Amino acid sequence: MIYVQLFIEFFKIGLFVIGGGMAVLPFLYELGGKYNWYSQADVANMLAISESTPGPIGVNMSTYVGFNTAGLPGSALSTLALVIPGIVIASIVYKFIERFRASPLVESSFYGIRPAVTALIAAAFFEVLKTCVVTLDAYGLTESIADLLNLKAAAVFVVLAFLVHKLKLHPVLFISCGAVLGILIRF
Repeated sequence: MIYVQLFIEFFKIGLFVIGGGMAVLPFLYELGGKYNWYSQADVANMLAISESTPGPIGVNMSTYVGFNTAGLPGSALSTLALVIPGIVIASIVYKFIERFRASPLVESSFYGIRPAVTALIAAAFFEVLKTCVVTLDAYGLTESIADLLNLKAAAVFVVLAFLVHKLKLHPVLFISCGAVLGILIRF
């Protein structure tokens, strides 16, 4: 039964998510609450791991959820369920794209989809911000200490992001600094 649930849920996510991996986050928050497969804090950990591993974030997160829920078969099934709709839709679109490329209806549709994708990504950003910066229940710290540590970590993160961008440093350095910062806060 768990395999059927994984397949159906990730197929629906794959069918309705437009805009990349970050747009998957609101669906994952809802899925975690619906089945109690993972907590809200687990989504932040999934995101961190998914962003640091090669591959699309949404696919990595579906694999992670599938593995934690139903082991190796669950990870394969949830990943497959997530990508099937995209492959089918892309194949259909590719077949007809030349015919409808200049259509005002198609252009208007894509113009209307942009704000929805932006809203999904913004919702994901605020959920991650709320989970990671505002509370740290997973670390067993009191809320005032956790908030202080998280705000300091967020400030360091912003400074590191600015330095990496300004000094044209490699993003791996940024990821490594974030991992070290996370370890230092944890212990």
